[in-house]
Amino acid sequence: MESSGIHRRARKGVPGARIHVLVVDDSAVVRQSMTLVLGREKDLRVTTAADPLIAMEKMRRDRPHVVLLDLEMPRMDGLTFLRSLMKTDPLPVVVCSGVAERGSARALEAIEEGAVDVLSKPRFSVREFIEEQAVLFADAVRGAASARLGRPPLAVAAGEERASAIPRLSARTANRVDPVIAVGVSIGGPAALAAIVPALPSDLPGIVAVQHMPEAFTAALASRLDRLGVIRVKLAQQGDPVIRGQMLLSPGDRHLRLRKSGPGFVVDLDAGPLISRHRPSVDALFHSVAAEAGGHALGVILTGMGTDGAAGLLEMRRGGAMTLAQDEATSVVYGMPGEAVARGAVDEIVPLDLIPAAIVNRVEALILRQEQAAAGASTS
Repeated sequence: MESSGIHRRARKGVPGARIHVLVVDDSAVVRQSMTLVLGREKDLRVTTAADPLIAMEKMRRDRPHVVLLDLEMPRMDGLTFLRSLMKTDPLPVVVCSGVAERGSARALEAIEEGAVDVLSKPRFSVREFIEEQAVLFADAVRGAASARLGRPPLAVAAGEERASAIPRLSARTANRVDPVIAVGVSIGGPAALAAIVPALPSDLPGIVAVQHMPEAFTAALASRLDRLGVIRVKLAQQGDPVIRGQMLLSPGDRHLRLRKSGPGFVVDLDAGPLISRHRPSVDALFHSVAAEAGGHALGVILTGMGTDGAAGLLEMRRGGAMTLAQDEATSVVYGMPGEAVARGAVDEIVPLDLIPAAIVNRVEALILRQEQAAAGASTS
């Protein structure tokens, strides 16, 4: 079996067969709910185990494509099982965690240990398992089945060297009107953002970001990212201004939209219907940036399952904004960036370790373009 270093097996689905998901949870209600809700999907096959030891025995006989894993279980906890799995026989794992503060922290720890996604443990009986939750769980399993496992192939020393070489914004732009940087990401996002945030300069124009992640975990993610670099990372609140040196991260279960306010911008949050099968939706953010900031914006689409963000990024590009996409080789799932590329929404495709420099360079180009337009207007 392969070791846990970098396990880059791409899972493009199982042609002609259903995706086998093994649900590992000590709650009989959760196992029943997952069996009925996921089992109704024609492309999914569900088996269950009441704890990791039972799961390991079942996996020897019938290896699943995806494991849906609880973290709090008897005999062996989920994190211990996850670490063992990643060392001996890596599989895509989706964590299904409680929403308490401890559960949120442990879920993010599981992401760092190799889990590809995290979901909130269902708070309803099977009869109350609402349709939106069913969609999210099924999509998470499908996304995990196509995920690349292991950390992106970035050498630490090389990454640090590139980060130190990233150009800072020009001093001459001190009185500029800032462009807006909009970022969208899904599966693989916490690791991608953790690679990008430490390499961004403190005077970078404001960032608005959507990460597909349940409400319970986005605050913990913002707090963790905030400790990594010199920019501030904050969970967005209604009416927050978009300011230099700060990333506003959308709370889970709220769409994040940009709105012009005086010379700058603020954000609006709402709990409207799913857009592109998500809430928060990257498309919701990108469409609002296209409408409110026009060509004075940069759109960045990163790793993720599905098509969310592709239409909005195309609208941004058609409106004059600059656009970047993470490349396939460093994406955990190349769904979202790949779809954006296929639709002609992307100016440049960039590996993850070069995205911070690309962001800085594109922002400089946007500022220079604005200055040139202002100079032209003043002489006409």
